[in-house]
Amino acid sequence: MTRTRLIVPAASGAALLALTGIGVVFQVEDDPERFLAVALLQGAVYAIAVWTMWNGGSSRRLVLGIVALAVLMRIPVILAPPYLSTDVYRYVWDGRVIAAGINPYRYVPLDPQVAPLRDTEIFPNINRSDTAVTIYPPFAQAIFLVVTRVSESVTAMKAAMVVGEIITFVLLLRLLAGEGLPASRVVVYAWHPLPLWEFAGSGHIDAALIALVMGAFWAARRGQGLAGLFLAGATLTKLYPVILLPALYRRWGCALPVVFAAAIAVGYLPFIGVGWRVFGFLPGYAGEEGFDTSGAGFYLLSLLHELPPFAALNGRAYVIGAAAILLALGAAIAVARYPARGSLGAAALLAATFMFLVSPHYPWYFAWLIPFACLIRSPALLWLTIACLLLYLVPVGYHVVRDDYRLVIESLIYGPFAALAAADLWYHCRVIRSS
Repeated sequence: MTRTRLIVPAASGAALLALTGIGVVFQVEDDPERFLAVALLQGAVYAIAVWTMWNGGSSRRLVLGIVALAVLMRIPVILAPPYLSTDVYRYVWDGRVIAAGINPYRYVPLDPQVAPLRDTEIFPNINRSDTAVTIYPPFAQAIFLVVTRVSESVTAMKAAMVVGEIITFVLLLRLLAGEGLPASRVVVYAWHPLPLWEFAGSGHIDAALIALVMGAFWAARRGQGLAGLFLAGATLTKLYPVILLPALYRRWGCALPVVFAAAIAVGYLPFIGVGWRVFGFLPGYAGEEGFDTSGAGFYLLSLLHELPPFAALNGRAYVIGAAAILLALGAAIAVARYPARGSLGAAALLAATFMFLVSPHYPWYFAWLIPFACLIRSPALLWLTIACLLLYLVPVGYHVVRDDYRLVIESLIYGPFAALAAADLWYHCRVIRSS
């Protein structure tokens, strides 16, 4: 990039850094409304930076500048107390429980059997301590164990998630180079406000999931078995990356599914002593979020209920229909032939479709879509991963309340996303036809 063209990215970067400091102040002052306003303003500044740097080139100085600013933004956020979520306290607790030789899927934190592990810093901040065992799968538990052997603190856990982000940066640079794309596009992930606040700020384990997913696509160019191992690691961190199997699979190959299935089995084996309870609080969480027969948690179902023919549609029927859509899409992708970049596009399509059908209620679930927006042109993904911050306007409780207010907020997020996604599909289909 020329010196003149660097002015806007440099100004954008400085603004993002300043807004990060202001956001931390509002968090310390416990002012959620002003914090959200700052985060959304960051999203607007970030969009300008992405637009100016999308074809910015691959110079080492530019890439180092992008990454350096991303690190500077994260330092004060790591050092600040968690604000948007208390999940990180459960991570530290799980690591402590495993280190004591106890199966984390066996006891709730308030159980007398784990009373000797309680303290005054971590234990009082664990959510659902009296009703829920852990929900996190085995590889997430392994990460919690490793980090807490270094330090049983939320700061250490948040710093570990930023290490996961650094791994993602490196893998994205490798993938961009492999596709012949400008390295400057790493800015799409590096300066995005969502990972900043959810990973450096709240320490969500999704940072590790993203690194493993990107590792799977990097490994796919070296061997299907290695890709299967990385994807299994992502699935054992949070279960939903399993939907990317069709995008990584190559017709008539068996290495990926065999290695994937074997790794999943081995991952669960150390915890199998509790039987089906090895899935932890997952069924209870699904009920709380309305992802059960009530269907109260699904945005699209709530829209369908406004139409007389679908007024009686329940959550079970919706889940069956959504699963059928994903299976059909996955099957079409699995039998198709496409180059590596096509597999990334297919993965983005699967991931975005899944998120739209499920409509999670917390912004950090959307962060895994961001790396795909580095690798393929998608205003829809950029919109969704920024606009999802609006979910913080909806009151958080242990059970989803489906009302008109929630429907309006979610419509502000998903309505423009659906329109942009249609435009994205039209654009990419035209590109494919012309190539």
